[in-house]
Amino acid sequence: MAHCAEVARCAEVARHFEFEGDFLIARPYGCGHINDTYVVRCRTAGGVTRRYTLQRINHHVFQDPEALTRNIEAVTAHLRRKVLAAGGDPERETLTLVPAENGRTLHRTDDGDYWRAYLFIEGARTYESVASLEQVYSAAQAFGRFQELLSDFPSDRLHETIPDFHNTPKRFAACVEAVERDAHNRARAAAAEIAFVTQRAGEVSILVDLLNQGALPERVTHNDTKLNNVMIDDETGIGICVIDLDTVMPGLSLYDFGDSVRSSGNPAAEDERDLAKVGIDLAIFDALTRGYLEATRDFLTPAEVDLLPFSARLMTLECGMRFLTDHLNGDVYFKTHRENHNLDRCRTQFKMVADMEEKFGEMVGVVERYRWGGCERQAEC
Repeated sequence: MAHCAEVARCAEVARHFEFEGDFLIARPYGCGHINDTYVVRCRTAGGVTRRYTLQRINHHVFQDPEALTRNIEAVTAHLRRKVLAAGGDPERETLTLVPAENGRTLHRTDDGDYWRAYLFIEGARTYESVASLEQVYSAAQAFGRFQELLSDFPSDRLHETIPDFHNTPKRFAACVEAVERDAHNRARAAAAEIAFVTQRAGEVSILVDLLNQGALPERVTHNDTKLNNVMIDDETGIGICVIDLDTVMPGLSLYDFGDSVRSSGNPAAEDERDLAKVGIDLAIFDALTRGYLEATRDFLTPAEVDLLPFSARLMTLECGMRFLTDHLNGDVYFKTHRENHNLDRCRTQFKMVADMEEKFGEMVGVVERYRWGGCERQAEC
């Protein structure tokens, strides 16, 4: 019955978008935890089946859907122009919003829900876990190319969809506050993790301070650079399109690179209890760095390249702090499926930070190898 209700709701919403053909069916799609996503099939008068992605925006997380939509409209229009100028296919290489009523791209229902629709990208898919180093390389290259194409887009035109999303000092302050409040009497059992954060208090402001000093440029960034946010072409294995643009906003290139290492560089599960399995896989880090710098080395500043290894540590520490904060606050943000689930997630992140600290010299060496196109010194190129 629940599925039937979902299909009926999608059929009703689909009437408000300019889909080609008659509605046939809608099914849940993907593994996202914030928005509700469906793939809709329509059939034209000529018998051709068209597919579309239909999404209900979670307006509790994204509290200004109108501003979020303006972001996506502006960014995808810019990407489309760049792709066309390069002789590419914009309907596969960037998301294409489907118009709703009155020429808008956002539909608001009578009960206050916000919906949008995209053309479905055929012949490509996303992956939830790393299957090969080439896949990691392709995804990193796609994220780098995404930044490169938007490197001339004025970041101040964009709305901050989640304020202070990667403001690590504020994440640290929230963690300290949660420790001091200890609303659920969990701080004692998390004493080792709290100490881990405290010992690294001097690192949390480094990137934000450099941004405020003008030593790092503000850029248009994706801010959620997980592997499953890149469409990989079925035939070529190339990352062709970056998706999930809700968190595209002003930020640092280092946020995107660091979070891609955090999310893909650990071969173990994010909530792995056996910490012996957790750490930074240097082969994966090598592939991520190679792909990312191939797409970005012509516009990144020397300071940005220098800080790539540190950004991986910092973004992983930030994520671990967020898990720890939520654990101390009673698991109010991240969904949990077992007792101490967020604490397990926190421990996994912190183990990865510790491993990156041990291997930091090797990570720096990888960046140096690729910063000049595979030469360790610019003079060799």
